[in-house]
Amino acid sequence: MRQEQAQIVRQISGLGEISDRYDAILCDIWGVLHNGLASFAPASAALASFRRRGGVVVLITNAPRPSPPIHRQVLRLGVPPEAFDAIVTSGDVTIGLMEEQAGDRVLHIGPGRDLSLFDAAAQATGGRPRLLALEDAQYALCTGLRNDESETPDDYEPELRAMAARGMTMICANPDIVIHRGETLIHCAGALARRYEELGGPVLYAGKPHAPIYDQALALAERARGGAIDKSRVLAIGDGMKTDIAGAARAGLDALFVTGGIHRSLHGEASASPADPVELQRLYEEYALWPIAAIPALQP
Repeated sequence: MRQEQAQIVRQISGLGEISDRYDAILCDIWGVLHNGLASFAPASAALASFRRRGGVVVLITNAPRPSPPIHRQVLRLGVPPEAFDAIVTSGDVTIGLMEEQAGDRVLHIGPGRDLSLFDAAAQATGGRPRLLALEDAQYALCTGLRNDESETPDDYEPELRAMAARGMTMICANPDIVIHRGETLIHCAGALARRYEELGGPVLYAGKPHAPIYDQALALAERARGGAIDKSRVLAIGDGMKTDIAGAARAGLDALFVTGGIHRSLHGEASASPADPVELQRLYEEYALWPIAAIPALQP
């Protein structure tokens, strides 16, 4: 996403209109390939077609769990194996941050389904992190809200204030603020981390838009391709301006913005039609980010 390009962003109807410029794709998962309940068949078809032409696809997600369970999840939701070569998660990056805290006592903020992250950290470090209550912990690992269907970040205000008073470091395993699960808006770990920073608490972020997850994704792409890949031949695809599009810009990559995901209000009532160009331009100017192109939903 090179900023010296024209600031008018082209809207396309299919990946095939631009895919011949690229050797590798780093594709977001939630909001692009599935909504947490079902996969989007045209999106998988677009990636599978790119791979048949010799391209490499690495799925890159802010899921706060290691990649093996995410691999199983995407297949279970209907994303076919021919649509991608590899997956990297913010959970994978988080394990490295946890290694730096090896031996320290940790407070886990998040749902029980994310405990696989601690199993993976135990394999990496040779010792399982000790999970304790706030008053006994030395740092906090936030993977999300403990019950993201009934809670909001406001429910965590007393806990976050107590952590900030102690100067505890928070590792944020998912920088996303919100996602859609089906049609329901769900708060993520990034919402708690943002509030914790506002309270003066120190936060270490894994995942998009930060560099480590892109470094891992590019390394996996080069491994799958069997050689070096020029960054100018890599396309990042995602639906979040703060994470996917900002992360691509920081990494020096072109980005394709999927407008019908987290920013679906750009489409008004006609979700299948192109986004309102005036509202799109306003969004780009708000974030000072201009992707290479925009598309309502990923398709061939």
